[in-house]
Amino acid sequence: MSMGEQLLQLGQQAREAANQLRILSADTRSEGIRAMARKVRDSVAEIVTANEEDMGAATQNLDRLMLNEARVFAIADALDEVAALPDPVGAEMSRWQRPNGLDIARVRTPIGVIGMIYESRPNVTADAAAICIRSGNAVILRSGSDALNSSLAIHRALQAGLAEAGLPIHAVQLVDTPDRAAVSALLGGLNGSVDLVIPRGGKGLVQRVQDDAKVPVLSHLEGVCHTYVHKAADPEKAVSIVRNAKMRRVGICGATECLLIDVDIAPSLLPGIAAALEGCELRGDDRARAIVGMNSATEEDWGKEYLAPILAIRVVDGLEQAIDHIATYGTAHTEAIITEDAATAETFLNEVDSAIVIWNASTQFADGGEFGFGAEIGIATGKMHARGPVGPEQLTSFHYLVRGDGQVRP
Repeated sequence: MSMGEQLLQLGQQAREAANQLRILSADTRSEGIRAMARKVRDSVAEIVTANEEDMGAATQNLDRLMLNEARVFAIADALDEVAALPDPVGAEMSRWQRPNGLDIARVRTPIGVIGMIYESRPNVTADAAAICIRSGNAVILRSGSDALNSSLAIHRALQAGLAEAGLPIHAVQLVDTPDRAAVSALLGGLNGSVDLVIPRGGKGLVQRVQDDAKVPVLSHLEGVCHTYVHKAADPEKAVSIVRNAKMRRVGICGATECLLIDVDIAPSLLPGIAAALEGCELRGDDRARAIVGMNSATEEDWGKEYLAPILAIRVVDGLEQAIDHIATYGTAHTEAIITEDAATAETFLNEVDSAIVIWNASTQFADGGEFGFGAEIGIATGKMHARGPVGPEQLTSFHYLVRGDGQVRP
């Protein structure tokens, strides 16, 4: 078969598997995910060896790409966590009775077939598979070429687990070619087989998916995350939180890229924050540079997702200017405020229109695992359907179940 025919076959197989999954019990799907976890653990040597091949050819994104034994076991642990999550399928969201006696319930139902396109993150192969099985969806995975060998090895383990548990193996399929034409086919919907596409990767990938997809897309372009240090911040908390928010892992979408600090506290606190950010290039406005020696920030820096040890710093006149800056330059991903003033914190939480808004904690908590979702399939920054970490519940839609007793409409 040609590549196009092969992809259409993947779509047909995924649709058939999705139809089977939606009627399986929650316990059956849980056992399928646990079996996938067992097979990943059994395949640790094979997965690490495949990853070494990918790493040998890679020149960038090495931390995201690298798998060792500990990371593979962590992937399996995340699968077990997803298996233990409450099952969203069939959950009753609301129910009411009409005056004519009709009983109406809004009930969660799987979306159907998910197309998942991702780069440099072989762990997404397992995370996406588990979340889709938990939510009753089939998934077609398309890994980036740099992680293809690792993803194929993980995928073999996942399908072995599904087979062992008696679930349809085509519920989790992986496009096994690095050919970019496969992405175009997937974005075209495979003759109506694909219901939703989720990209996870750099801005170029996400922009292409948003521009070219002929099916709905759940995505975010960038994570230009802010941490705002209010004048009522506890200095010790501020130093600790800002360092973690920027430097724990600089290459993730929840890393703080811009620090805003009140003019009232900047002279006393900014030097300590700067000292704690050892190894990080600081780029500040004139008021920040007057306090601590650093490079000069340009207009481009305010809306920049560095994904590197670089931090933009702006001294602001107060809460209103901080919120205005975030609205102007942010990407509606994750923002944090550090303050001991509860009223100010509540204003920030309510007025900042981002997917995740945090008080007195690091922006690096923008993660499905940290939210108790077991894992995530991505962080959605749009306003339709899902927002923030996308776990099993966010990969469901709903339908209405209407129960009557002979009613007819006049």
